[in-house]
Amino acid sequence: MSDVVAGLITGPDREQLLRLGRALVEERLIACLNVADRVTSVYRWEGEVCEEAEALGILKTTAARSDAVERRIRELHPYDVPEVLFIPVTAGSAPYVDWVSEQVSE
Repeated sequence: MSDVVAGLITGPDREQLLRLGRALVEERLIACLNVADRVTSVYRWEGEVCEEAEALGILKTTAARSDAVERRIRELHPYDVPEVLFIPVTAGSAPYVDWVSEQVSE
């Protein structure tokens, strides 16, 4: 359908992700970021099982911009290994998909 991808990121809290999202939108790397304030993540880190409260971000961009988005997130993110996953959008509202592509034009 399009070049649009959805991305998932987590961070320590809502404010950190909102700052990151603002920077990515201002730099035209993403069209938008939705932030869910409190999720609980269970994961293994440095040999230990951890359980932490985090914020979850869902971003929209294009596959063509995904490498630049990942690089910028790694520069701005407080984690050593931030979660950055991209999922192809295979169907969706054509006007919204077009809007995403327009917002991240190079």
